[in-house]
Amino acid sequence: MMAAVTQKVPLSFGTKFLGTSCFHLQKKYFASARLAEFRKKLQEDADNMVLKVPKGHGKAPKPRWLKAVPTEGENYTRLRESVRRLGLATVCEEAKCPNIGECWGGGEDGFATATIMIMGDTCTRGCSFCAVKTHRAPPPLDPQEPENTAQAIAEWGLDYVVLTSVDRDDQPDQGAAHFAATVRRIKEKRPSMLVECLTPDFRGELPLVRQVATSGLDVFAHNLETVERLQRRVRDHRAGYSQSLRVLEAAKAAQPKLITKTSLMLGFGEKPEEIEQTLKDLRAVDCDVVTFGQYLRPSRRHIPIKEYLTPEAFAGWQEVAESMGFRYVASGPMVRSSYKAGEFFLKAMLKERQAEEAA
Repeated sequence: MMAAVTQKVPLSFGTKFLGTSCFHLQKKYFASARLAEFRKKLQEDADNMVLKVPKGHGKAPKPRWLKAVPTEGENYTRLRESVRRLGLATVCEEAKCPNIGECWGGGEDGFATATIMIMGDTCTRGCSFCAVKTHRAPPPLDPQEPENTAQAIAEWGLDYVVLTSVDRDDQPDQGAAHFAATVRRIKEKRPSMLVECLTPDFRGELPLVRQVATSGLDVFAHNLETVERLQRRVRDHRAGYSQSLRVLEAAKAAQPKLITKTSLMLGFGEKPEEIEQTLKDLRAVDCDVVTFGQYLRPSRRHIPIKEYLTPEAFAGWQEVAESMGFRYVASGPMVRSSYKAGEFFLKAMLKERQAEEAA
């Protein structure tokens, strides 16, 4: 009896280990092949992949593929009036998102989406790409905001909501408790609602990251924004590449079943090999979802655009990221981190997970 058990266990373990190893080797080979193929295409067909902006042309004409949906329609008007009436701030407006017409209007399917910005509309940081207003000492947090925001969102009858916030370095806990309280209030009023939180970095204080990650949310998003070399040019000096990776890693460690997500803007002059390395670094911290979008300069005061990537280039980066094992990739000139296309996929993925846990 003992001999049979001894023989069976190593065989089972070895078979499982061999299968897992083969799977990872196959995935690594597939990813390498995709990278090599795409890198070759970038070199040989550069004119159809990237449109360089000449120096001194801070306001170069936008390419034909960068057309936003007009901000009109019944759904758009209704949602805008609702936001005004309830006194909510949306990142859609504050950050001048190019998708506001499509998301608020609901597109072809009529599913309207808005990303709610909590903790005020004034950021304590000054990233060179961002249109949100900044100040060292913004107004104090509204203690009633978590309750009021949850009530307003519950009234909309949405089943997926994105919460984001400005950075609040003026707060002792960077606003983590306020963020977590808002999530809990929403879940109390609508337990079935799926909540995505696009968070600041909380200055890299991991206990604060864990506080938000364990508040009941379903998707933890934190944007890396750009490749490591360009961090200081693009983001506020208090942000950082390694710090943001640690934030994503800490969120996943706090809640292993949590879906983690990040976003990269392209067009700052990043190199293909830098994007590749960034994707590898994200997979190393088990990031599940990545989105790619074109950087669009909000005004002449912001960092200039170096290049416009074509839709074909964005499609190529999507293939590369998918081959590296990301669970979902949204990539396109007009895609942003909260773009509704990703929400539809995440909603389906989360519903499937909920069904598995209930079974």
